[in-house]
Amino acid sequence: MVAVATNRPSCGGAAFAREKGIPVGELSQKGFASAEERDAAMRDFLREHGVELVVDAGYDRVHSSAFLEAFADRIINVHPSLLPEFGGGMDAVEQALGSGVKVTGATVHIVTASLDAGPILVQESVPILEGDTAETLRQRVHEAEHRILPKAIHLMEERFAKSSTVG
Repeated sequence: MVAVATNRPSCGGAAFAREKGIPVGELSQKGFASAEERDAAMRDFLREHGVELVVDAGYDRVHSSAFLEAFADRIINVHPSLLPEFGGGMDAVEQALGSGVKVTGATVHIVTASLDAGPILVQESVPILEGDTAETLRQRVHEAEHRILPKAIHLMEERFAKSSTVG
């Protein structure tokens, strides 16, 4: 099953889901007393809709341990760098530009309790060009993210298929 849970109801993914009739859970942190309560509501919403794989794309929050346990090894995240470089924050593009490196990129990895340190599924390099700004580089990194996310989802589907046929 497919559902979209978002902490930003105005995001493009939520708008797309509404257009297509996909269930949307609007879970802004403002509506909850704690991150744990928000994550419990998100977990329940996703379970009610039969979601097996959680895809964090543009999600700017850290999941609680209870949420991570509920979807252990079934949460993937898109990060705008070649992890492990520039992990742990939302400013990876700016960090890459400021560091003087010539290449950055995009990574999809499995989410674990260690921030941006889970097993890497797919990466794609993006050159940093002379004259790049955060906006121009971010656009190219987003294009790479859009290419690698479907590949990572497919890898996870294969993993699920293999684990359901074993034993």
